[in-house]
Amino acid sequence: MKHVVAIRHVHFEDLGTLEPVLEQRGYAVRYHDVGLDDFAALDPLEPDLLVVLGGPIGVYETEAYPFLIDETALIARRLASGRPILGICLGAQLVAAALGAKVAPTGVKEIGFAPLTLTEAGRAGPLRHLDGVAVLHWHGDAFAIPEGAEHLAATPVCATQAFAVGRTVLGLQFHPEADTQHGFERWLVGHAAEIAGAGIDPRVLRADARRLGPPLALAAAAMFGAWLDGLAPAG
Repeated sequence: MKHVVAIRHVHFEDLGTLEPVLEQRGYAVRYHDVGLDDFAALDPLEPDLLVVLGGPIGVYETEAYPFLIDETALIARRLASGRPILGICLGAQLVAAALGAKVAPTGVKEIGFAPLTLTEAGRAGPLRHLDGVAVLHWHGDAFAIPEGAEHLAATPVCATQAFAVGRTVLGLQFHPEADTQHGFERWLVGHAAEIAGAGIDPRVLRADARRLGPPLALAAAAMFGAWLDGLAPAG
């Protein structure tokens, strides 16, 4: 059986709708919970796939959150190995930073559902399944596209929504994994201060999640499945 380790920063930002896709393809899933599990005990080269999930902090906040130093170093070791890694939101920013790209605040919160504009490279790869689909955005920072990576997607608010390095590295600024039908209220409660600070009505987010979540889940599963199917054999 293949193994995936998902680094989880806050409990409700998990693999969501992507977890069944992994299970269908024979992956056993294990979470590494920041603040509970020690990074020193995690071998970044051991799992067949490493996923780095989202969280409400910035990669540059290393003085306030020193674990980010260890996490970035672990990601860099994974990248150097050439083994598959997926980063989502904060996870994508950490992957970008480990590749030498700048990550910084955008000056605006992009929170809510909106479609992506795919680049030519994006339309040619797994993200083609998300074309025309409203995805969930939830961030105030953004990464620059790392040197040597392909730029895959943009929105009017954030020009750098996704990048890939070959077949084995995928960074997504948005949240394809969010399970909007089961547990989305945890996102609204967990990020209540951020939502209020951005002047966003949680009732709008909740209604949009109910309406736009089902097509997003189907498209995200197709996208993620296509990416997994395109991975080179582990090892």
